[in-house]
Amino acid sequence: MQRFVGWGPALESALYLPVKRFLEDRGFAVKGEVGGCDLVALKGGEAPLVVIGELKLSFNLELVLQAVDRAAASDEVWIAAKLSARGNGRESDARFRNLCRRLGFGMLGVSPSGEVSIIVTPISPMPRKDARRRSQLVGEHRKRIGDPAVGGGSRQPIMTAYRQRALACAAAIANGVIRPRDLRPIAADAATILRRDVYGWFRRAARGVYALTEEGEKALARWPQPSSAIASIVSSAASAAARG
Repeated sequence: MQRFVGWGPALESALYLPVKRFLEDRGFAVKGEVGGCDLVALKGGEAPLVVIGELKLSFNLELVLQAVDRAAASDEVWIAAKLSARGNGRESDARFRNLCRRLGFGMLGVSPSGEVSIIVTPISPMPRKDARRRSQLVGEHRKRIGDPAVGGGSRQPIMTAYRQRALACAAAIANGVIRPRDLRPIAADAATILRRDVYGWFRRAARGVYALTEEGEKALARWPQPSSAIASIVSSAASAAARG
């Protein structure tokens, strides 16, 4: 289990776990770095409540501008930042708090111990929603397996749902499953993933047969895949090959 262990390096990603826990305690499913947002939280079924969170080391105009950009794709936007040590940060500025109220944004303060406090509640009407972007966020959130990306980070490749499926295909190919049709149980769009080869991981060895490139082998070394995730597909492919 991940836990908050203090600020450490001055990184926005240090805020992610406290804010994630805050929203999870309120019944949300939270995942980081979804569709360019530091975090996206969903609650509900077919038409979920969508909350977007943006993280910064301090409350500033850039954080508000990010929230403005995210507003059309969500039901609520929360901005979160470290509480200033001396209590003289923007969180204590009535003008900044009133700006967030007028825009309908919530404000969360995160203490050095990882405690999250509500500074402003998002109660104002939100701007017109962007249905297409909202749908993309919900789709990406639901397709991801687990929560593989820590919100607030920008220096590492984001583990999107597409990358997860491509890695699953690469792991299966490394274990002898070389035909796209045999990869469908782990990725319905396996044939498209291999053909498009977005990351340069796959090469066509023969008609209907694929192998890994050196980049593909490096990707598996960087992001090892659990053997349990591909054991059944390897077994099924072997059985199919035996039947001819």
